[in-house]
Amino acid sequence: MTPDELRARLDAHPRVVLGETPTPLWKLERLSAELGRPLFVKRDDLPGPALGGNKTRKLEYLMADAQRQGATKVATFGGLQSNHARLTAAAASLLGMEAHLLYFEPRPRELTGNLLLNELLGARMHFFPLTSKRPRPRSLETTIRLARLLARLRAGQHYFIPVGGHTWVGALGYVRAAVEIDEQAQGLGVGDAHIIVAAGSGGTLAGLLAGLRLVGSRLRPLGIDVGRLWKAFPAAIAHLASEVCTRLGEPVAFEPADVPLVEGNYVGEAYGRPSDAGHAALERLARAEGILLDPVYTAKAFAGLLGEAEGGRLGRDEPIIFVHTGGAPALFA
Repeated sequence: MTPDELRARLDAHPRVVLGETPTPLWKLERLSAELGRPLFVKRDDLPGPALGGNKTRKLEYLMADAQRQGATKVATFGGLQSNHARLTAAAASLLGMEAHLLYFEPRPRELTGNLLLNELLGARMHFFPLTSKRPRPRSLETTIRLARLLARLRAGQHYFIPVGGHTWVGALGYVRAAVEIDEQAQGLGVGDAHIIVAAGSGGTLAGLLAGLRLVGSRLRPLGIDVGRLWKAFPAAIAHLASEVCTRLGEPVAFEPADVPLVEGNYVGEAYGRPSDAGHAALERLARAEGILLDPVYTAKAFAGLLGEAEGGRLGRDEPIIFVHTGGAPALFA
């Protein structure tokens, strides 16, 4: 399928524009010299309201679907420093809707980072202290069902958005992004690059997998697990990528083994807690290129990029693209 054919199929689905795209694809000159190979950053931290981030792309489709259904409220859930929750609150404010945000943790004494921004945006936050000291991983699907039930109890009639926008509707945003990145990479002569992205709920990786497969891209995606949150995580991503392709009229059966994902190696102590490797990666990029990561998602993913590259698991001199998915507000938590 050509890029124009895929964009035409995407245009058949309602979308409300929340951010300016295409986002830049920049070469990191100093880090490229350090690593001895071309290194680029896709600035998906830039688009959208309220300090932006990659979830803007998903919410363009999700909020349009909510409007199509006549919803006046939206509800979603995530970790305390969820960028997706903050951007959902911002999009709801922009579109005149009411946002309800659910957290499976006690309400902090002080609201910082994304939580403070949620309050400024007028979102209604609901805290359920269900997290134990040693949480047992649930499947993504089980957690979504629980959150859907709690949202119904607290928000009433609403449009429900799973964690991270993990639906085929939300993943359409990263199918569109996949076409964009592939065209930019080809224009820069790096159409066979490795492309590294943080994997929290997996919707971004699923959309990229689907989009890159549909246009026959030579880019090689790799997700870096930042949370160790879900049982059977590759299976959930494979299922979503398969559903996206089916909804776009080109059935592709992804299997868990088809999902390029490094699980657990770069999480550190737990989801939402900074890691030593992540902190070192955050400082390295900031001091070399003046670009800020966040400690929850992108710093761990960039640590994964450095670890995989310097360990020889990304070849020797192939170019690498890092998808910067945003999250700067968490630095202030």
